[in-house]
Amino acid sequence: MHRVRWGVLSTARIGVERVIPAMQAGEHCEVVAIASRSLEKARGAAQRLGIPTAYGSYEALLADPDVEAVYNPLPNHLHVPWSIRALEAGKHVLCEKPLAVSAEDAQRLLDVARGHPHLKVMEAFMYRHHPQWQRARQLVAEGQIGEVRTIQSFFSFTLKDPGDIRNVRAFGGGALLDVGCYCISQSRFIFGAEPQRVLGLVERDPESGVDRLTSGILDFGVGSATFTCSIRAASHQRVNIVGTEGRIELEEPFSAPTDRPIRIWLHRGAKVEEIGFDVCDHYRIECDLFAQAVLNDAAVPTPLEDGVANMRVIDAIFRSADEGTWVMV
Repeated sequence: MHRVRWGVLSTARIGVERVIPAMQAGEHCEVVAIASRSLEKARGAAQRLGIPTAYGSYEALLADPDVEAVYNPLPNHLHVPWSIRALEAGKHVLCEKPLAVSAEDAQRLLDVARGHPHLKVMEAFMYRHHPQWQRARQLVAEGQIGEVRTIQSFFSFTLKDPGDIRNVRAFGGGALLDVGCYCISQSRFIFGAEPQRVLGLVERDPESGVDRLTSGILDFGVGSATFTCSIRAASHQRVNIVGTEGRIELEEPFSAPTDRPIRIWLHRGAKVEEIGFDVCDHYRIECDLFAQAVLNDAAVPTPLEDGVANMRVIDAIFRSADEGTWVMV
């Protein structure tokens, strides 16, 4: 069976600890190269992970004719520039979330991608491919909780290291871009629509300027979604999808473990049904699905337009917080 030959831009932790091992365990992926601005770092990662080729520059990896697809886990502000360069080098691109640092930034990538229709490009929101989310969406579509009225989500952890790129505003750091993007994405995923207007509340770190605590309300017309995200709070995540006849509760909605089973609950009146899921790796599922789209010249699971739409909502949340009022998306 042919496998898509991947090259990875950077030795970012998400790549070397999560995504590359998932690719190597997949059915349709083969990691053939990794690049860093430091050849020593690239060689070290390649040796640890059993990757045959290491490069001391991103340009060298993009010039490698053996690389068919590129995984881009660079800092947020480099997602669009290097994804565009990968497309221009004739590579398919799986770009880590968030797709960009603004909707305008994301639109640039979409415009370039449309000029390369034979290449696949997708934002790497791995959570959507986990069976728990596929099941939750199926339950909603089947009317198991009636009509969706509201979704409540929370995603937080503590990050105080000032040297971490997620604490650098110029690099696209902050809670909303790092973890709040999941809350917005899943709300749009479940409603199957775009919010009409949003209200945002942002608390910024006085030293770094990044948003350390952000809350928002998304008005979908037929219902709403509320969320809070933080990089200065205790580690916690939870989602409740509430309908007219019941609700679905996801205990580990975004960082689902890859080494043990998980569960969700369907609440209907006094009845509670626990739905369990076998051990799986949502990163492996995501990468294999993307690779299958490449191999079969089929549509990717999540079109690039979805990533642009998610950035529009993020922009609107920031704008609302600055203006102190509801903002149309």
